[in-house]
Amino acid sequence: MTQFLYPILGGVLIGLSAAGMLWSNGKVLGVSGIVGGALRAKSWDLFWRIAFILGMIVGALLIQPSGFSVMSESVDRSLVGVAVGGLLVGFGTTISNGCTSGHGICGISRLSPRSIVATSCFIATGILAVTFINIFFGGKL
Repeated sequence: MTQFLYPILGGVLIGLSAAGMLWSNGKVLGVSGIVGGALRAKSWDLFWRIAFILGMIVGALLIQPSGFSVMSESVDRSLVGVAVGGLLVGFGTTISNGCTSGHGICGISRLSPRSIVATSCFIATGILAVTFINIFFGGKL
């Protein structure tokens, strides 16, 4: 039962967070937009963005001593591979006008056609990328 409990609980918490964000300040819960906006925000718009980012960091630090892990195994990737992946994600969120959390969670729940198309593209590209890496790099990059 616990194999289903944690994902369901996580989904409920993410949904409540997205709804709470939209209800409390009228903003969509898109992490890349929040982080990117913090880099160019006006002073009146900066506080909630910094609070959100710090909340993610502090939340991770608070859960760490419990031994709970969202990763079932350690990530065995090179620093260069991780850095290139991060840059590609940043580039992708820029050209798609949002990230997976903005489009996938908030956009689809609002039945946004743009978000449905974007999320479908994210998933298809992810499948292709994993297949490519597994075939040509033996699963390691």
